[in-house]
Order: sequence, then structure tokens, then C-alpha cells
Amino acid sequence: MKYDIAWVRAQFPAFEQSSLQGQAFFENAGGSYTCRQVIDRMNRFYTQRKVQPYAPYESSRLGGAEMDEARSRLAAMLGVATHELSFGPSTTQNTYVLAQAVRRWIKPGQSIIVTNQDHEANSGPWRRLAEEGITIREWQIDPETGALNPDDLADMLDDDVALVCFPHCSNVVGALNDVAAITALAQDAGARVVVDGVSYAPHGLPDVGALGCDVYLFSAYKTYGPHQGIMVIREDWGMELPNQAHHFNGDTLYKRFTPAGPDHAQVAASAGMADYFDALSQHHGGGTGPEAARKAHDLMRAHEVTLLQPLLDYASAKNSVRLIGPSDAVQRAPTVALALEGDAAEVAEQLVPHGIMAGGGDFYAQRALQAMGVDLDRGVLRVSFVHYTEKAEVDALITALDQVL
Repeated sequence: MKYDIAWVRAQFPAFEQSSLQGQAFFENAGGSYTCRQVIDRMNRFYTQRKVQPYAPYESSRLGGAEMDEARSRLAAMLGVATHELSFGPSTTQNTYVLAQAVRRWIKPGQSIIVTNQDHEANSGPWRRLAEEGITIREWQIDPETGALNPDDLADMLDDDVALVCFPHCSNVVGALNDVAAITALAQDAGARVVVDGVSYAPHGLPDVGALGCDVYLFSAYKTYGPHQGIMVIREDWGMELPNQAHHFNGDTLYKRFTPAGPDHAQVAASAGMADYFDALSQHHGGGTGPEAARKAHDLMRAHEVTLLQPLLDYASAKNSVRLIGPSDAVQRAPTVALALEGDAAEVAEQLVPHGIMAGGGDFYAQRALQAMGVDLDRGVLRVSFVHYTEKAEVDALITALDQVL
């Protein structure tokens, strides 16, 4: 069945709002529109089930059941066990909590490898452990392409490396890293692996079980859901790391790395993400559950690649623009950073009258941009889209850029 963009957009109430008519949203890397299924569940929880969950009375029982449903259905779509998925206030917070557990787990003399391709949330928490005497090694990007070379990582790995942390893709470079191959390389050397999937997951939930990494993190508010961070931590390492929660929660994996209590309504509403992926798959002839996740992933990527290539071709051909990352849409996510001759934030402002919602700055990826020689005072213009973006909006973006630049 042909990709039904009209049906897709109908699942997002934002497109029905008069205040957003004529506005093309190209800041999806900072947070996506929320799907109707999540909004409906959030409204139902706050109006019918806003009580302490897991008590015997009906409203409480239903609230707790919906929280459990969110965890079990999303875990199945990610290819992991239900208890290996946990929720937290944000991916940044989840990473900091994980880093504190690693601080007590790592042995004297061991080291951690990070990259300079990362968003600061998956770099800063690990780098700060240097204050505890832990050696931090940096896997560096190619300054021209922004790519990470696995051969460089292989040269860095030795018996002292306890942990390797890297992104599935960067929020400014956009290049897709081969997570399964990099994970296998690191684990063969005896290291654990933490992957930041925040910039990848909006373009299709990955099969984390198949990727093989020990931890995979992403943000629900960028995958059409509420403002929650989602973390998969595989059981063998999760139970080996020190408990970071209340002592009486130490035997429950999905509670061990959530020091504060869960946001009941937002966790419950996250089941709406699974509703949406099921519906997207079924509408296009697929099944539900894990099959829906794979079907939705392929549908999203195919649509995005088709829309992305003309934008990359335009940016590559324009002398006043430096395209950051690959020029082949198949090799990257549709998160496109452009280094310009002027101030990127000012250009983003100039795009507003053209109905283009975009952003300029460093997007917490200062290390990557500096490594590629980008002036942080100017920053980059970032235009990012997802599977609900339509061709006319990308055409409008290119036309607006041509007038503004």
C-alpha cells in the first residue's frame, strides 16, 4: 500500500490547529508533535484515573494496569524483556543516574570511551567521572565528514576499557552509526556499551534486542509521546550495577535506576505510542506489536529518505552553505545542520515570515561542531523533520532558504 501521508497527519491534532496553519515544523529534533492516541490516554488518566495506582479500587487498578501496559508493549516493540525498560524524567536525567551507578561499579585503573559526536547529555555525565579519577578516552570524529570510524575505536580498545558510550546518530551530524557492529567490537574487548538513541528513535523504533547493546536511551517526547525518558538496560548488567533507587526497590530492575517515583500519567500515556505504531502498521497492511514496530520503522524511513534527498542536494550545491554530515539520505537521519556565512539564529528568525519553524545554535553539540571547525558564535541552522512531514513542506523550506540565504 502506498504511504498514506494524509492518514498519518490526521493522527496528530497539531495539524488541525488554526494557530499552526501555514506553518511547516522543522524543529522535530527538539521534540515532535504528540499523536492523538497519547493525548487521549493522557486526558483519560487525568480525568478518570488520577489516583495512586496499584491499589485495589477500580480507578487505581486501571491506572496501574495502563502503566504496566505501556512498559510491556513498548518493550516488546524494542525487542527486550518488559522489566528491562524503565521510565525517567528525561534521557539526560536517566544518563546521569546511570553514570552515578557506573561510578561505583567501575574498577580502579579502568577507563570509559566517549565520542565528540554526541549531544552533551551522553557525553558530559561520563566525562565528569574524570573528577573521580576515571580515565576518559575520546573517540574522535573525522573533522571533514563528522563520521566516527570504527577502526579508530578498535585501536583504542584494550583490557582497561570498561565502557563505550556513543550515539546511534548525532543530533547535528545525522550520520547513522552501525550500532550492532560497534557494540560487537566493544563487547568482544570486554566493554559494556551505552547507546544514545534520542536522535534515531523518532525515525523508527530500533530492535534493541538485535543491536546487542547493554543500554539504549531515547526520549518519548521526540517519539510522539509525553515528556519522559525511556531507558532499556539489559538484565545482566542492570542487576550488576549498584541500585540507585530506594533500597526496597533494589530487586526490581525497572525501578533500580529511577530514584524518584514515576510520573504516573505520563508513563500510562506512553502506551499511546504503541497504539500509534500499531495503527500506522495496520493501516498500511501490517500487523501489531513487534511486527508493527518494524513495519512502522520501514515506512517512516522510506518516506523520510524520499523527502530528504532533494534538501541534501540543494544544500550540497549552494556555495554559501556547508552541509554537516552525509549528502546521501540513506546514510543519515533527516536532521540537517547547515553552517552558514552569517548567524544561524538570525537566519532562523528570517525564515519565520515564510512559515518555516526552524532553529539556530549549537543544539548542545558544541564538541562536534568545534571539531568540524564551525564557529559556535554563528552556530548552525538545523532543519529536522519526521515521517509526518509532507513534500510540500520540504519544497517550501527549500524555496524559503533560497530567498533568505
